[in-house]
Amino acid sequence: MRNIINRISKTFSFNPAAELAEESEHEYVEIGDVGHDHGSTQITVRPYTIDDFSDIKPILDSLREGYTIALINIKPLKDKDLIELKRVINKLKKTCDAIDGDIAGFGDDYIVVTPSFARIFRAAGEKAEKPQS
Repeated sequence: MRNIINRISKTFSFNPAAELAEESEHEYVEIGDVGHDHGSTQITVRPYTIDDFSDIKPILDSLREGYTIALINIKPLKDKDLIELKRVINKLKKTCDAIDGDIAGFGDDYIVVTPSFARIFRAAGEKAEKPQS
């Protein structure tokens, strides 16, 4: 009879410390990663090369997904057509503003574009960072 009363009282009252103490007497409890879904939040740093304006679509798509930092080699397009390069950079800037990301030149031949969670470090002499909201 006492066993039945103990079961009923355990059912209607929740005491996590008592339950853990009771479980630890009998067996080990394994605690995994709680609240972390590493598969969907993994950040990718991905290199790209732009030879013409049509090469920008996969870059924009990956940036809009929000988990890609793009390192873009613009040298082939810079050597080929400066007007086309300006179009590419303007399109990247517009997309960067839309996703609240950051964009900066990296040397003479590379552009770095980051999603909203990352900012690009700039030296004191360069253009100031965007204010964080």
